[in-house]
Amino acid sequence: MKSAACIVIPFLVFMSAVPAHASQSVVEKTKEGAEKTKDAVVKETKVAASKTMDGISKTGEVMTDEWITARIHARFVNEDLLKDSDISVVSHQHVVTLKGTVIGSAGRAKATSVAKGTEGVHRVVNHLTIRSKATH
Repeated sequence: MKSAACIVIPFLVFMSAVPAHASQSVVEKTKEGAEKTKDAVVKETKVAASKTMDGISKTGEVMTDEWITARIHARFVNEDLLKDSDISVVSHQHVVTLKGTVIGSAGRAKATSVAKGTEGVHRVVNHLTIRSKATH
């Protein structure tokens, strides 16, 4: 078995051969790297928190595209201008597309207004067509 001196002495010789500034440089670079990593983590955490806040409703529900679609459909139910309408709602990345038919331009405008006023909606694309009540 080797004595401790056989292990420690070569190590001390090696360490004395390494210039003092080299070890200090390593320490400084490690500190710089840690600072950069910390800054990147803090920045990404702030971005994630911001996006999370965009994706949560006032009631605390997560606003997925499915949530937005269901919410818009629910809001259409009680709108008199949208009675006898046939509207398809599709949401993708908080952009809502309305397709189908409504009765009159007021119904078309109301559908757009309701969709735009729904929490979590960033934009509405309206492809609704107007039909007369008689063709129902």
